[in-house]
Amino acid sequence: MKQCYLDNSPIAYYINRNEKTDWILFIHAAFANHTMFQTQIDYFQDKYNILTLDIIGHGKSTRARKGDSINQMSAWISEILKREKIEKIHIVGISLGAILAQDFANQYPEAVQSLACFGGYDINNFDIKMQRKNGASQMLMMLKAIFSVKWFAESNKKISAHTLQAQKDFYEMNIQFPKKSFLYFASLNSMVNVRQATPRKYPLLIGCGTYDIPMERSAVELWKKNEPECSVIIFEGTGHCVNMDTPNQFNAAMEEFWLIGSCKC
Repeated sequence: MKQCYLDNSPIAYYINRNEKTDWILFIHAAFANHTMFQTQIDYFQDKYNILTLDIIGHGKSTRARKGDSINQMSAWISEILKREKIEKIHIVGISLGAILAQDFANQYPEAVQSLACFGGYDINNFDIKMQRKNGASQMLMMLKAIFSVKWFAESNKKISAHTLQAQKDFYEMNIQFPKKSFLYFASLNSMVNVRQATPRKYPLLIGCGTYDIPMERSAVELWKKNEPECSVIIFEGTGHCVNMDTPNQFNAAMEEFWLIGSCKC
């Protein structure tokens, strides 16, 4: 993967271009970085053109300027697509990445070939009670990080992954997350319940793992109710980061989804 930096932004992105026509964008979870998709990159790099990135405050995307925030991610992604001359792209988001993927799809629907979100929720119809509960949970995790990043990472890995290997891998990414990067999350709520949902002109796949928190399963069910035409998959034996716990099952599901989506287009 070739590492690049987007001009006038803190964003580092990574690209693998070949003779294939279809593009895939992977957007990682909070406290991780683009390498959480390494198994997917290895598997798909000869079948698709691949684009991934580090969200602001994560990985190599830490050279932020005053005023930079996470609510600029969609605009930065759009600039990357223009720079790389990518007209349409399949987007896959995990957890925080699912929120950012939806926000991009809301603002730039013409650039979306398909959308797949796991471990997330419908940002256009997020239940207020669920939103408050989610906020309280995030605050508790932040307090742990203030006291000790290692304590935070140790707790977070058990929430984020189910298998021991995936927990180990997530911990190694999480331990590198700078405390100061929590500041960039301040504008995250500005993406939630601010846009009227409109019929999608591209396929949507949503889902989670069987060992994810109960609230996540409820969020998926509510999302399906709001968008009955979407596809749903619940990955057996996985936690929050389904692509890390069962990469083979995840890769097969994504490949099938993209093939169907390409046929429909």
